[in-house]
Amino acid sequence: MADVDLLIRGGDPVDVAVDDGRIVATGTGLELTATETVDATGLRVFPGAVDAHVHFNDPGRADWEGWATGTAAAAAGGTTCVVDMPLNAHPPTVDADAFRRKVEAASGAAVVDFALWGGLVPGNVSRLAELAELGVVGFKAFMCPSGIDDFEAVDDETLHEGMAEAARLGLPVAVHAESPELLEPPAGRGWRDYLASRPVAAELDAIARAIAVAEETGCSLHVVHVSTGQGVRLVTAARERGVDVTCETCPHYLVLDEDDLVRLGAVAKCAPPLRSRTDRDDLRAELAAGSIDLLASDHSPAPASMKEGDDAFAIWGGISGCQSLLALALTEGVAPELVSERPAARFRLPGKGRLEPGADADIVLLDPSAEAELRPEDLRYRHRHSPYVGMCLHGRIAATFLRGRRIDPSDKLLLGGRGGRLVRPAPPG
Repeated sequence: MADVDLLIRGGDPVDVAVDDGRIVATGTGLELTATETVDATGLRVFPGAVDAHVHFNDPGRADWEGWATGTAAAAAGGTTCVVDMPLNAHPPTVDADAFRRKVEAASGAAVVDFALWGGLVPGNVSRLAELAELGVVGFKAFMCPSGIDDFEAVDDETLHEGMAEAARLGLPVAVHAESPELLEPPAGRGWRDYLASRPVAAELDAIARAIAVAEETGCSLHVVHVSTGQGVRLVTAARERGVDVTCETCPHYLVLDEDDLVRLGAVAKCAPPLRSRTDRDDLRAELAAGSIDLLASDHSPAPASMKEGDDAFAIWGGISGCQSLLALALTEGVAPELVSERPAARFRLPGKGRLEPGADADIVLLDPSAEAELRPEDLRYRHRHSPYVGMCLHGRIAATFLRGRRIDPSDKLLLGGRGGRLVRPAPPG
């Protein structure tokens, strides 16, 4: 009888033994017998990536993406757990009924494991407790209009009351930080006009406001998709004086700049927008200094019909990127733990993001010597467009395992879904 179900042998840095979906041993030269042995000679061994910021838009807007295609793309890129935002699903995840509907949509369709953000919107502070009971990782709020009518921006009172309630519940609040009063009216309808309409000042003001409310209420705060080094430094300064605050950035703010938006157009539109090359380089310096807590894709897809036209303001703003999260991190020299261990720890996802005994056997084997240009036909999204198409990305995924079960990125059956489960956050402490 075999000692374990699976043994991954010869990989860098360790061999990994798996039994009943969990890692039971790591080391070099493990003396075990296995039902299946995988020769990982010449391959790097990583924990599966954890993408803490995706929009799969299902239920209600599955024609924008959906759990089947979204998680198939994530799996193809080495991501084994995603955390889905409360919008742009319809209904948004702002109460218990909407939470259950989203879990129902994901169950049986999701290829990888998933956790859910709840929403904080005007009128639902009293519903945060029921969302916490069901297992959300925290509550997402927009400090400016979201672009979706059924997910309203918070006013100051709602943000304060919501953070106070989240603190009581022991869960973080995540904010999209742009202050609407500092957004500029458009001078025209082109890409330069769009960039000018969402200045850095609007983001910095909102980050500072959110930090002040978090400090007053004792709420754990997470600032999503920070686009500038200045924003990161606001978070760092608050953390140094004892505020419980973290931040993420996204690959698009690290590898693209405002000139790329003008060049590429709709596929590179996002909010906050891409920044100047100077701002991009400053953000990269903060990342190199270890000031950014995690990297997430902010995968926010839409049909091609919503990414067309000459009006930069009317085009849907969202970047498709979850399939490229790990590859871009490795290409840019980002520490792998920023897309695995760090997000899993920040949102208390039990068993995720670690290569150690007791963790879920979410494992990626990667050929570090391979590199290839990303092509549209490589993408597993429902709509195969991304600003990363044409980039040369380092590393080829040789195998991905979810809780010890191999996921083949080329397997068309991925689109039917295989075994993704809801992950609820562990208790604090």
